[in-house]
Amino acid sequence: MGNYLLINFKTYKEGTGKNGFKIGKIAEKLSKKTNVNIILCVQSADIRLFSSLSLPVYSQHIDPITYGANTGWILPEAIKEAGAKGTLLNHSEHQIDYKTLSLSVKRAKETGLKTVVCIDKPGKAKKTAKLNPDFIAIEPPELIGGNISVSKAKPEIITKTINNVNSVKKIPVLIGAGIKNREDVKKGIKLGAKGVLIASGVVKASDLEKAIKNILEGFNV
Repeated sequence: MGNYLLINFKTYKEGTGKNGFKIGKIAEKLSKKTNVNIILCVQSADIRLFSSLSLPVYSQHIDPITYGANTGWILPEAIKEAGAKGTLLNHSEHQIDYKTLSLSVKRAKETGLKTVVCIDKPGKAKKTAKLNPDFIAIEPPELIGGNISVSKAKPEIITKTINNVNSVKKIPVLIGAGIKNREDVKKGIKLGAKGVLIASGVVKASDLEKAIKNILEGFNV
């Protein structure tokens, strides 16, 4: 299974279209020198562009719909055809209720898409694990985009989440929020996380290659 680095491009200018593709190319090059599985999580409009890379591309969201009159919604089959291998769900910037989340995971599975379900509290881990997603990501919203990582500020959140998930089923737990460097990653991996979600720490970095290398070094624990 290995470890995972999921880069969330969000809707940053640096992560959109051709700008984001440059980051993807750098990540692809560095992926050949590491055993870490790198996943690129991009806007729906950019999936087809990024699918030319060798790295798996995930959508930032899908909706639990099927073919039909659903103007403005994101159809799982459409992103799959565009080249997506999976999707992020319930990110703190795009939260959905549990019923919708359950249906979204179901539709993703029917379409052959991997799922990364985000939660903001360890208390939601057991209920989320029952949906059987491929990954669960814990991201305290108050730390997202900040300079202090969850692994440093609230390590107990990581261990509680992992324990709660494992009490239901063995599902890889990823960590996010404030992850910026190798030390943040190293602490998380030592606590039992299987990978990290990172956004601004890479996408808005002045030296992209240096930033990604630094993160990857944190997996060598």
